[in-house]
Amino acid sequence: MKKEDTVKLISAEGMEFVIDKEAAMVSQTIRNMLTSPGGFAEAEHGEVTFPEISSVILEKICQYFYWSLQYSRGKETEFHIEPELTLELMMAANYLHT
Repeated sequence: MKKEDTVKLISAEGMEFVIDKEAAMVSQTIRNMLTSPGGFAEAEHGEVTFPEISSVILEKICQYFYWSLQYSRGKETEFHIEPELTLELMMAANYLHT
């Protein structure tokens, strides 16, 4: 996979998640960061840092991005969310417009 086909998402703790750009584009916020004109650093480097999102939550968000792609292609499966993550996931999803 080419570097330009991936995006690196960085959590508050500095953990890096390299995912397909197509999956990252599920998020309207990430899509705007990577495609808006104006030479934003995120678009230049293909990296987005989330200083307010923990590694555990960002990992679950990445899983959701891939699940959402599969769902949009007709593969209907459940997406399990641990109850203890619900509030943080809702806040992150709101910020990411997913």
